[in-house]
Amino acid sequence: MNKVKIGLMGMGTVGTGVYRLIEGHQDDLVKQTGMEIGIGRILVQNREKKRTIDIDQDLLTEDPYTVLQDPDVDVIVEVMGGVDQTREYVLAALEQGKHVVTANKDLMAVHGGELLETAAKHGCDLFYEASVAGGIPILRALVEGFSSDRITKMMGIVNGTSNYMLTKMSQEDESYESALKEAQDLGYAEANPISDVGGLDAARKMSILSTLGFHVGMNLDEVECKGMEDVTLNDIKYAQDLGYVIKLIGIAKQDDERIEVSVEPAMIKDSHPLASVNGVFNAVYVYGEAVGETMFYGPGAGELPTANAIVSDLVTVVKNMKLGVSGRGMVAPYREKKLKTDDEIFAKYFLRLVVDDQSGVLAQITKRLAAYEVSIEQVIQKPHELEHKAELIIVTHQSSKSSIHKVLKEFDGLEHIDTIKSYYRVETNE
Repeated sequence: MNKVKIGLMGMGTVGTGVYRLIEGHQDDLVKQTGMEIGIGRILVQNREKKRTIDIDQDLLTEDPYTVLQDPDVDVIVEVMGGVDQTREYVLAALEQGKHVVTANKDLMAVHGGELLETAAKHGCDLFYEASVAGGIPILRALVEGFSSDRITKMMGIVNGTSNYMLTKMSQEDESYESALKEAQDLGYAEANPISDVGGLDAARKMSILSTLGFHVGMNLDEVECKGMEDVTLNDIKYAQDLGYVIKLIGIAKQDDERIEVSVEPAMIKDSHPLASVNGVFNAVYVYGEAVGETMFYGPGAGELPTANAIVSDLVTVVKNMKLGVSGRGMVAPYREKKLKTDDEIFAKYFLRLVVDDQSGVLAQITKRLAAYEVSIEQVIQKPHELEHKAELIIVTHQSSKSSIHKVLKEFDGLEHIDTIKSYYRVETNE
């Protein structure tokens, strides 16, 4: 074999980028792999649609099985999106011995374990670098770069839309509504932005990262998810006064083989490298027992960054085919999954309360905190716009998640607390 043919399923923005790179970088691809890589079939929704690039019409089909069952197609590149139907197509490809490269985070977050097992069973490669952080090679780093290390923590900004909005809010004092409209006008956010601002997109990516980093089959519904919809300019201002930045952060931690994975707006020190990741850029911070701290940074989306990650996976697939080592790249989960309870999850917390401005109120609050073994690191009282009210800012020491929830529940019924305005996890290196 001296030529590999690709079945490209999807010809949207990313699919077009993949086509451009394969057709435009033939010399480089041949030198890297020793083989020609060509497009054999392309699945499209409408063959008659006008496109921004010239494509041989004979390559186009609206029937997915024309691509999947073509005996000349060696590798399927899936960039069509979707979950259930796409799962059937990917399974069909793997069962026929075709290798698969996908950028589909939804598919891998929901069905990744099953698909990886099927790929291994049939001796096929299944790579999905582009599914997590666009052009950042984080998955390859986890599989290859940390193969002899044990990862204890991964923390990252893995959604460009929410990061763009929080950057606008923190640097230009834009409201949530204004930042969202601007993100939509620029094409960063969908008309219905809930997947981005609600944290679901980031949760899918953290599910994939924790599955690979900790070698367990992490399910999407096991990732605790809280969106950024309630973040206000006041929250951001108070965070800045305390030396913090608010980001929508994905956190995956492993302590004594017990795991926690979450996505939530969190405060991080303004000196932390993630604090300076702004706009639509993504970054993932990885802690390993041997290597220590490393950070991966770059564009999280876009036609060519994402397409580049796909073609990079494709090059690896072709090299594996030539060496006869297909199906040994991505390792299926093999560790027992042990999830932490809320009593085992510890962090600092920021609490913002509106209280009656009178003596004894703070004493009542600290008494309630002490009852649940929550100690105070910092407390600030600010004037409130309403007469006889004050705003109380509390930063706790390390406390269990369950204790904080119990405290908040008790605060909700306490006479002199008017409102619990907000609370955030405060992420530190402790």
